[in-house]
Amino acid sequence: MKTFLRAANRQSDRFFAPLKPLEDALYDGHLARRELAVTGLPTTLDHYRYWSETAADADYPRWWRQACQSDLAPELILDLQARAADHDFLELGDMALSPDEGWLAWTEDVSGNEFFDLYLKRLPDGEPRRLRRRLGPELLWAEDNRTLLFTRYDATQRPASVWRLCMESDRCAKLFEEPDVEFWVGVGKTRSRQWLVIETASKDTAECHLIPAAEPERAPRCVRPRESGIEYGIDHRGDTFYVLHNRDAAHFRLDTAPVSAPDQWQPLVGHREDVTLEGVDAFAWGLMLTERDHHEAQVYLRAIELAPGADASDAAGVPGYRLPLPEAPCSLALGDTPDFHARRLRLREESFTLPVRWVEHDLDSGEQRLLKSQTLHGDLQPAQLTCRRLWATGHDGERIPVSVVARADLLGQAPMPTLLYGYGAYGEVLDPWFSVARLELLARGVAFAVAHVRGGGDRGEPWYLAGKLEHKENSFRDFLAARHALVDAGLAAPERIAAYGASAGGLLVGASLNLEPTAFCAAVLDVPFVDVLRTMENPDLPLTTAEYTEWGNPDEPAVRRRIRDYSPLDNLTPQPYPSVLLQGSWHDSRVPYWEPAKLYARMTELDSARGPVLLRTDMAAGHGGASGRFKAWRDNARQDAFLLWALGVAEPQVSPGEPQQEAE
Repeated sequence: MKTFLRAANRQSDRFFAPLKPLEDALYDGHLARRELAVTGLPTTLDHYRYWSETAADADYPRWWRQACQSDLAPELILDLQARAADHDFLELGDMALSPDEGWLAWTEDVSGNEFFDLYLKRLPDGEPRRLRRRLGPELLWAEDNRTLLFTRYDATQRPASVWRLCMESDRCAKLFEEPDVEFWVGVGKTRSRQWLVIETASKDTAECHLIPAAEPERAPRCVRPRESGIEYGIDHRGDTFYVLHNRDAAHFRLDTAPVSAPDQWQPLVGHREDVTLEGVDAFAWGLMLTERDHHEAQVYLRAIELAPGADASDAAGVPGYRLPLPEAPCSLALGDTPDFHARRLRLREESFTLPVRWVEHDLDSGEQRLLKSQTLHGDLQPAQLTCRRLWATGHDGERIPVSVVARADLLGQAPMPTLLYGYGAYGEVLDPWFSVARLELLARGVAFAVAHVRGGGDRGEPWYLAGKLEHKENSFRDFLAARHALVDAGLAAPERIAAYGASAGGLLVGASLNLEPTAFCAAVLDVPFVDVLRTMENPDLPLTTAEYTEWGNPDEPAVRRRIRDYSPLDNLTPQPYPSVLLQGSWHDSRVPYWEPAKLYARMTELDSARGPVLLRTDMAAGHGGASGRFKAWRDNARQDAFLLWALGVAEPQVSPGEPQQEAE
């Protein structure tokens, strides 16, 4: 198989050779726009403040700390750049500080297959020790400063169990194991630092177990036994648990329960038809809710202040208030605020035209203070960009949000070459995000559009449910409706629209190409999930069993037919497909390299595409691609060179190399 993939890589190299000057210009332009030396925003804990620094020529950050209210020199606690020196790939899974801040534990993956090794270091300058191998990424300290919790995989790389490691004896004990192959386990701690939470969940059902954080040897206590289709999560404040759930509430509601009886739920914030409750964060002063307006497809943060010891009756009828948005549409999220008593909250904001920034929101005054913002250099600044929201009409009359960002001096003047992006699965939300790399496309006159299709969570929980299982085809039809809306609005040139999808987004784009192969002039499918039927038929693969509630179990004949009818690989026919760039990774455990390789082989065999069909496989990466930032930016520049060529923006017009004929 490697012979086949390397031959495809050589063919791709021949195609890209004439585009090398453009690729270099895109890469250099990206570096010139970005502040390469980056210092992270410090986070203060009980004794030290912590931050990361990435040198201008480094791929990975170093982590530092400094004693609070002290002039002592900062201490280097973790140097990822040095740890990456002997590896082609490095990914940090999790970092965890002991409550007394005397120990640092972390997990790292050095192959890209998402198996993580656990390391421990005495701070500040102890020698790192590798304690365990091939674990899940998650770590959590109990409040006794000597007990560390971590997750283990089963044979299908499913996080299936939680273990307790005692630092003093180096002995492990299993705390929890989940036998149901559709459920994954994870660990967390309430911001109050009083409870450890073990959550086990499938795609549509959840169950939580509690352990006193200061007594990790105690057996986990189930909050409420699982009910099929019922999801819930939990946070804590005082003598009350706060339970976010969808029992008799399709868009979720918030209940309370006494610590003495966590299964006795009482209403606090009721179900609303036009809003999905997405999260709850408890503080000493009250609650911060994350909620999504279905009509606006916009996320908000809502503060609800509660008197000490307040219960549901005290809060009845108190709706709280929404924090202001910097602009709309935008992304808004509660940032790193570990202090349970904090009344100055760190918020993270960004949009398609607003670079990432962190602000401090004062609950007492309502004032906001800018803490840090992403620095940009070069000739294209945020003020020169504009964003527009369109509403496409779906095949069944549904309104589909479509976001468009472009240079303000070009949008609307004439139909533009356009890149349309989509994902549409797992309820994942495509809230607006800023991209420095995208500026290279925008500067050259390309518009960037996002189709917020059903199957994602952009318009709340109903939007997700309307694009999964038997409703999956809505996602593909919505993507095509977004494409046609861009043309009908006069924003996109019909013969110059390219499509991009990664992972499950590759399924979205691949299925759309089968439905309307002439809708796009080109498509990039990055680590694409395109062999859906055979993957879902193999329960030994990572993810498969856990994804039955997303795609269906093909052991059921009707489900098998449904998946077969949209799976991109199963529906390739001799049609005039556009130019296609397929990208895979050798160590990808989520979408194995053979999925894009099989699609490439079949499309090459059909030989019906209007342009080249290319496959590039990174032999040293996993699902997320290259781990070092410079290599990732180089890969992005190559991809954008292909898109600019296909959109007719780049010269010269390149022809593909000779068809790949080498044996597998």
